[in-house]
Amino acid sequence: MATSVGSKFLDLDNGPDSTLLHRELNWLIQDSLGEGEPATLSCAASASSSGSTSSKKVVKLRTCLDDLYRLWKERIEDRRPFQYLVGCEHWRDLVLSVEEGVLIPRPETELIVDFVEDVLAENYGDGLKEGLWADLGTGSGALAIAIGRILGCNGRVIATDLSPVAVAVTEYNVKRYCLQDKVKVKQGSWFEPLEESEVELGGIVSNPPYIPSDNIAGLQAEVSKHEPILALDGGANGMKDLLHLCNGAASMLRPGGFFAFETNGEQQSQFLAGYMESELGGRLVDIKIESDLAGIPRFVKGFKAR
Repeated sequence: MATSVGSKFLDLDNGPDSTLLHRELNWLIQDSLGEGEPATLSCAASASSSGSTSSKKVVKLRTCLDDLYRLWKERIEDRRPFQYLVGCEHWRDLVLSVEEGVLIPRPETELIVDFVEDVLAENYGDGLKEGLWADLGTGSGALAIAIGRILGCNGRVIATDLSPVAVAVTEYNVKRYCLQDKVKVKQGSWFEPLEESEVELGGIVSNPPYIPSDNIAGLQAEVSKHEPILALDGGANGMKDLLHLCNGAASMLRPGGFFAFETNGEQQSQFLAGYMESELGGRLVDIKIESDLAGIPRFVKGFKAR
């Protein structure tokens, strides 16, 4: 199944290589196996003194082969992301539901949770662990859920997203991890869903749209054809939403509050850090640029001045 349709797939743009495709196909087969079945499908051959024989094993599947073939054909010919085929993504120690209309969480975004963990440990006396945090443009709820799990007993997270699909998926994921008392999901644009009692935040995190509009079409087909444009398009230079978040952080963080934003890379990170330092009147301080797993400057983090 992989060989017959995989070769022309590899001739296309910057799609995944054969190693990743074979790994995904193996995952798809494993996911379809009935309970208690072996992890791989194989036909074992054995030889005895009386001659060679082949043994066959009947394997029970939770779905028919025709459905598996159809799904894999979507992966190869339509470039549909594997996560949308199986309906989930493994992220940190979480298994998150995802579907068309929801951005698939990336490994590099996990670093934002590490930044928050460090801040909570280093600034324990500031009460951030018991404070109110916001994950803006939450998507699948990945950041909100991960941060909700490391906050103190009274710490809470508000997760906002403009997309009703993302809100529904985040609510499902929050319930899956029994965090309804820790994570509140609201539909709306960025800070707009926050109530008056929620306008002084202990922390703000976001992985916002940051791809320049003209660059969307040149992205990997899995992204440009299937992932939500709402979660990708950051305007003419990719900075529209990032600048809005900076201004909001300067206004809505409490003194000593923490922020961490993901960007498109070095150029955006430097521009954003420079904007905070020169345009926001010293309201955001200790601004640092952090690199992602590939060493690319990706994140801008800092604090609200006291």
